[in-house]
Amino acid sequence: MLKVAFDKSYKHPLDENHRFPMIKYDLIPEQLLRENTCNHENFFSPSPLEDNLALLTHCEYYYKRFSSLLLTKKEIRPIGFPMSRELVYREKKIAKGTIECVDFSIKNGISMNIAGGTHHAFRDRGEAFCMLNDQAIAANYLLENNKANKILIVDLDVHQGNGTASIFNENKNVFTLSFHGKKNYPFKKEISDLDVDFPDSTDDKFYLSKLNEILPKVVDEFEPDFMFYLAGVDVLENDKLGRLSMTINGCRERDKFVLKLAKKNNIPIQISMGGGYSVNIKDILEAHSNTYRLAQEIFF
Repeated sequence: MLKVAFDKSYKHPLDENHRFPMIKYDLIPEQLLRENTCNHENFFSPSPLEDNLALLTHCEYYYKRFSSLLLTKKEIRPIGFPMSRELVYREKKIAKGTIECVDFSIKNGISMNIAGGTHHAFRDRGEAFCMLNDQAIAANYLLENNKANKILIVDLDVHQGNGTASIFNENKNVFTLSFHGKKNYPFKKEISDLDVDFPDSTDDKFYLSKLNEILPKVVDEFEPDFMFYLAGVDVLENDKLGRLSMTINGCRERDKFVLKLAKKNNIPIQISMGGGYSVNIKDILEAHSNTYRLAQEIFF
């Protein structure tokens, strides 16, 4: 059975004032239930993140001050959110959701987190709406508990996974692969194990050809025994922050290729949804929902 992490806290409390594009976290599960892609048994609410698990990835000085709402104004500014207890609770729920997902992936082949993909969170700081790096935390959980030895993080969000690249830059057991817009945020890129940057207005054909060429080679050469996939849909042409020109069908073909490759190679895969800021909420929902439809189709 496909297991999906979702909690009501995923929708940021400030979203009620329409300050942040987070309504999708409520609308995605509603859509999946309405169309019978998922039922209520597919969803689970994660527990809050334990400190010892967070500290496998984040430095104690940063994490404790984040948890206690003691970050300075200078530290808060690049995050982009005003700090609150609700925000800290939400971030810890998301990170624990990804940790709990990986055990379902090992059991069932795949699992998904409605939120997550907080790849701009560094070991010692947050930025760009990311404070705790959920997939990095879950990867270190796997390594610490000998549940995986070689982990591949496939980051196909339109923005480079700079925090993830930095966290694992000296860890030979984790391979970081990032496909992203060359001229997009972050403007100072970190160095992933493999970075593939795309010019503005990249279309489906060029993007998918690169994915088809590169990802199987990485899998064959690195031989991962676990895969994380950040399936951001901010690659769409009408995304307000994206700058690429992919269609919803192209985004679906991207997801299909990644999931089929994991299935073919018997690699458990965990998916966090990442970004999506289209001017049309229906496009965001359709692109994200396709990922769940494919998970059901390919794995179950």
